[in-house]
Amino acid sequence: MQTYKKLLLAAAAALVFGNAMAADKLKMGIEAAYPPFNNKDASGQVVGFDVDVGNALCAKMKVECEIVTSDWDGIIPALNAKKFDFLISSMSITDERKQAVDFTDPYYSNKLQFIAPKNVDFKTDKASLKGKIIGAQRATLAGTWMEDNLGSDVTIKLYDTQENAYLDLTSGRLDGILADKYVNYEWLKSDAGKAYEFKGDPVEESDKIGIAIRKNDPLREKLNAALKEIIADGTYKKINDKYFPFSIL
Repeated sequence: MQTYKKLLLAAAAALVFGNAMAADKLKMGIEAAYPPFNNKDASGQVVGFDVDVGNALCAKMKVECEIVTSDWDGIIPALNAKKFDFLISSMSITDERKQAVDFTDPYYSNKLQFIAPKNVDFKTDKASLKGKIIGAQRATLAGTWMEDNLGSDVTIKLYDTQENAYLDLTSGRLDGILADKYVNYEWLKSDAGKAYEFKGDPVEESDKIGIAIRKNDPLREKLNAALKEIIADGTYKKINDKYFPFSIL
């Protein structure tokens, strides 16, 4: 009888210990095709601003985190299917998305701005854009903004990744691109982007970027607390300064 009880106690302890260990490991979802925020380096490792912020948050929460990549189009369904625990992939906080997931406090702010060739007179008012072919990544705030504001005035081409939109721009198949300003900023510094520039003023200046979690997940409050900590202790600024010569918070 004593042996049986010991076995039960050992099994219960193993279960508790196993759950505790599981709670100390989290999976973070990332697209890995959106530099400088998230992409893969030459060795195939996922790197970028989102990765660095995610790792800093995990360190504050004292949990081990694993990166799980996902195509952008299916990234919210993947979160809700529990393929990862939180989604830190430069996602804009929108009312439509809040119907499917919860968001943390914003961890940076963005703007939407057009880019086009330097040698082209590219005005960004609706009348001047009429008839042009403009690209954006599918299922992003930029794509939605064009559909809502430009409608049938322009030909909108949507892409599975931002990188494919840039390829079509440099191939001459697009007149311009609308995308997050800081993603465009990074690309304009590259060899491929040196013949292009920002055009006009940002068309959207209140794009707030948050971390998505499943509805009613208590992880949201833990992430918010960790975010406050890395901002207060200077960790966030070090990450910011690694990628940008100005604050994006």
